[in-house]
Amino acid sequence: MTITTCAKCGTKNRVDEAAAAASQPVCGRCGAELRVGGDSDMSKPLTVTDESFAREVVEASTARPVLLDCWAPWCGPCRMIAPALDELAAESQGRYRIAKLNVDDNPRTSSALGIRSIPALFVYKNGQIVERIVGAQPKHVLASHLAAHV
Repeated sequence: MTITTCAKCGTKNRVDEAAAAASQPVCGRCGAELRVGGDSDMSKPLTVTDESFAREVVEASTARPVLLDCWAPWCGPCRMIAPALDELAAESQGRYRIAKLNVDDNPRTSSALGIRSIPALFVYKNGQIVERIVGAQPKHVLASHLAAHV
C-alpha cells in the first residue's frame, strides 16, 4: 500500500499496487486518475494545475531542474513542440522533469507567471525561475537550456 498525491487536487490517497496493476486508480476526492509511483515515471511530461503547481514544479525543482511548458490546446506552436518535450521527458533519466501547464485551465498560475504569449517555457531550479524561453524552439535548443542547469 502506498500513498499517492493527486496531481489535480492534492489529496493524499492510499493505493494498493496490486490492485492498481489491474485497474486505473482514481482520487477519492475529485475522481482524477492517479499516477502510481509518483516521480518514478518521469518518462512522460507531468500535467500540473493551479493546485499542484507549487508542489510539482517549485518544490520539486529543489531535487532536479523542472522545465515548465505553458501551453494551450488551440496553439499551433505549442502543438509543434509537444513531441520534442515528450522526447526530452523520455530521455531525462531522472536528471530533470518536464511539466505542462494548460494556461486556459489554470489562470491563477498563468497570471502569476505573467504569461502574455505561448508557448512560454520556464526552467526552475532550487525553487526559482532560472531561465525563460518564449516561443517554439527546436528540441536541441530546449535540451541545451536544460543541460545548462543539470
